[in-house]
Parts: sequence; structure tokens; C-alpha cells
Amino acid sequence: MEEEKKSLNFIEQIIEDDLANGLKRDQIRFRFPPEPNGYLHVGHTKAICINFGLGEKYNAPVNLRFDDTNPEKEEQEFVDSIMKDVEWLGFKWDKVLYASDYFQQLYDWAVQLIKEGKAYVDEQPSEVITEQRKNPAEPGIESPFRNRPVEESLDLFERMKNGEFESGSMSLRAKIDMLSPNMNMRDPVMYRILNKPHHRTGTAWKIYPMYDWAHGESDYIEQISHSLCSLEFENHRPLYNWYLDQVYEEGKVKNKQREFARMNVSYMITSKRKLQRLIAENVVNGWDDPRMPTISGMRRKGFTANAIRNFIDKVGVAKRENLIEIQLLDFCVREDLNKVAKRVMAVVDPIKLVIENYPEGQEEWLTTENNNEQENAGTREIPFSRELYIEREDFKEEAGNKFFRLRLGGEVRLKSAYIIKGERVEKDENGEITTIYASYDEKSKSGSGTEESLRKVKGTIHWVSAKHAIPVEVRNYEKLFTVEQPDAEKDVDFLNFINPESVNVIQGFGEPSLKDVAVGEPLQFQRIGYFTKDQDSTDTNFVFNRTVTLKDSYKPE
Repeated sequence: MEEEKKSLNFIEQIIEDDLANGLKRDQIRFRFPPEPNGYLHVGHTKAICINFGLGEKYNAPVNLRFDDTNPEKEEQEFVDSIMKDVEWLGFKWDKVLYASDYFQQLYDWAVQLIKEGKAYVDEQPSEVITEQRKNPAEPGIESPFRNRPVEESLDLFERMKNGEFESGSMSLRAKIDMLSPNMNMRDPVMYRILNKPHHRTGTAWKIYPMYDWAHGESDYIEQISHSLCSLEFENHRPLYNWYLDQVYEEGKVKNKQREFARMNVSYMITSKRKLQRLIAENVVNGWDDPRMPTISGMRRKGFTANAIRNFIDKVGVAKRENLIEIQLLDFCVREDLNKVAKRVMAVVDPIKLVIENYPEGQEEWLTTENNNEQENAGTREIPFSRELYIEREDFKEEAGNKFFRLRLGGEVRLKSAYIIKGERVEKDENGEITTIYASYDEKSKSGSGTEESLRKVKGTIHWVSAKHAIPVEVRNYEKLFTVEQPDAEKDVDFLNFINPESVNVIQGFGEPSLKDVAVGEPLQFQRIGYFTKDQDSTDTNFVFNRTVTLKDSYKPE
């Protein structure tokens, strides 16, 4: 039976139609064009996966281009972080390029537009220009400088470039249509004066191109065939095309802008301005805080690149925006970690357990599997001794028939070790249990093949040897916000919805192998959840971030 072909999404259909209508396959080229004014977030993962995914599908090059036209907000740190994130997601770009590579060409084209009577220097403040644009239902008011002589605009524009005027005192505007119902076409600003050093060009330029002018022309210079962006740029498309028409030369690829729905995930925000505010007001500890929806934050929390790519694949490519449940993201992370995470033992709410009939001073090393979901994951040795730590919730003095863990008079198996029986407890002056005493069946060692080792008991619990345990700091992360759409209400500050319990730090104990775990390595603390070692770890303080809980009732549709 022939394998059913996956249906094309609407972008793939556009590309197929273009190929059918004369576009050559070797002319297909894409780009991912972030502005380096912050770290990439979960919303960017969709654009990354779409552009680079299409590159893989069509065996076409994909440029990583930084649209660095605003020196007030852009930094090399952000450039470096973006490159790291794209690489971590598993994608390879063809070239690393910058809009600033094209500043001279953009300037030359702007001069040409002035000469053709299609651009002019306006000396009005930006507030006045905005006011004159009016609204879609009301005709715009022409600038008094709209019809100034070409030579005058040319002279002023060159002097703007040379730094003769104050920031914001003049701008270059395209002369298009002040009556257009599309506000973007009402004589948009192409250049503004900005006496700020650029992270790449230094102080060479005193004027900087606006995004709409630089972006489409950069696509054209690079001969991008399909310029893919999110829906908020849909009404910019006529301006994109107008600018392109002014410089297009016959025989070259004429880039095509098409828009897809942004990805909004519940309990997350993706506004860089708001993310910066979280940092500035010390709600979080930087761009890579594990509670942040940034790629670096998700990586630090323990999300895998494969899980994020699977998530984007499940979300799909759509034309209409909708809210994606964060549970789907967690499901994809959990599904991937179940396959790749090494199983280890850690106790996060420890209580001491003493096996009274186990010889004092004796210790042994027991064999346990690394991951029963992986065929070749292998095994490792873990130490066992008379005194152990177990989870406090794994013991009750008295319990009903549905409690399958340790209780007085009851038996459980210690994972990869022995069957033990609860005998008695020791309590403090407040009645709190401080120590549990148990006995063990010395012939019941797991994997020994004895009749006793094959005996069935209803529960299995995890443990660590007290003598060999290392102290671990466990950071349990919850959602950063208490509502699904924290920035949905314009009149309500999104910080009102910060979850005060978004992180809970507790102290526990882990098996000694956790000393040698690499930062970022995926782990499953058995019966607790998925974790990863954090970069804050030292030789004496081992820090682990909870990535996701072990189970969830969520099932994707």
C-alpha cells in the first residue's frame, strides 16, 4: 500500500505554484531575519522552523540575516544569543548577513528615489507627521515639504547623512499616497536621524533606514524568493511591493512576501518590551531564566530542541491566529524526554530509613538500568548501605489498601535493591517522624534470580544511600503567570498576573553519579519528574531544574 502523502500547507502550496509558473528550483531561497534587540522567544521558534524547514524540504539555502537598523536597542550580545539558539535547534544557515551590510546601497537607492521625485526630506517632528496621517476613514494631510525641489531634498539628505542636524529634526519620506486607506502607504518615513553608534558600523552613519525600507530591499539584494513573516505585516505588504518596484531589475528574482499566523502560547508573553520589563523589575533573573519563554530559558529549563521542533510541527502553519495550550508544549517535552532522559534516583523530601538487620559498615554496589525505553542505554552501579533516604510521602504508619508504599508491617521493594518491611518509627517532641526502621530480606536482591527476588510486592520506591548521597538543590518551576493571556487586557498591567509561586526551591539528596552529570543533560528523577543540571551548579552545590512533571492528563487532539 502506497504511503499516504502529507498534505501541503498553504506556504508550500504557494511555492509549488511558483515552481509550476516558471520559478526555477535553484532560485528558491529563504531567510530568518531577527532584529538583534533581545533574545529569541517561543514565538520565534515557529518562524525559524518554517524558514529552515522549507530550506530542508526544497534543498534551498537559508540566510540568517540580522535586521539591525536601530542602534538604540541592538547589541552584539543579542546577535550571539540568536546564533546560538538557531544552532541549538539543529538548523544550519547558508550565510550570516546584516541589513547594515547594505546601508550604502540603501542610501544610494534612496538618493535615486529623491531624484525621481518619489521621496523628499521632511522637517516636521514625528508627532506632527503622525497627526497628519489621520486615520483610514479620514484623508491624510500632505506635508508642507512634500513638493520641495529635488535638489533641496538631495542637499538636505546628504547633510543628514553627514551629521549636520540633530536627531529627530528631519526625516526622509517616500512620496506615495496620503489618501490611501492603508496607513502604511501615507508617505512613510524611510530614514531618520539618529546620532547613536551602531554595534557593527560604529559612528559611520548618522541616519538609519526604517525597517520597512531596509527589510524588503535586503530580501531583494539577497535574492530571497519567499519572504515569510507573521500576520501583523500583512498590511505592510503593499509598501513592501512598492519599495521593491522602485529598484527591481528585469531578470532578477522578485521576492514575494507572504504571512502566516503568529504563535501565541497560553501563560506566556512574547513582547520583547514586556520581557525586558520582567528583567528590569527583577521578576526574573535574566533572559535565560527558566521561567522565561525565551529559547535560552526553555533550554536552561531542560526542554530539548527535538521537543520544540515536534511542538511546532503539531501546531502547524496556519493563516489565522489562535492560542496554543501550553500543555501541548509540555506534552511534546515529556514525550521526548521519556525516550532520552537517563533515569536516576534523587529524594526531594527526605526522611531517614535504617535497615536494622543490614550489617553496620557494610556497603555494596547494585546494578540499575539507565533508561528502560532505550535498547542500548546500558546500566550503572549505585551504592547501597544500612542507612538510606526515602521520600517522606512514601511512608505512612497506617494506611488503607490503596496505599502501595511503605507502612508499618508492610513490604515494598527498594528500586533495584531489596524487599524491606516497615518495623517501627522514631519521632521528635512534636510527634514528627524523624527515622523509619525497617528490616530487609537479604535473599530478595533484584536480579539475583533467587526465589525470594522473584517475590511480588505491591509497591516499589526509590531511595539513595545516606552515606554516599550528595546534597542537591531542586528548583521546581511553575507557570510564570496565573492566567492564560496575561497581556490580553490593555488597561491592566500584565505584572498583576505574576505567579508568586513560580519557583519553589527545596533541598534534597541524590545518588553520587549526579556529580558527574553535564549541565543541560536530560534526567528523570525516578517517580518525581524530569530535571536537568543548571549552570549555577558548583563542585559543592548541585542545582537541578525541574523541566516538567512526570505525568499529565493532557492528551493532544
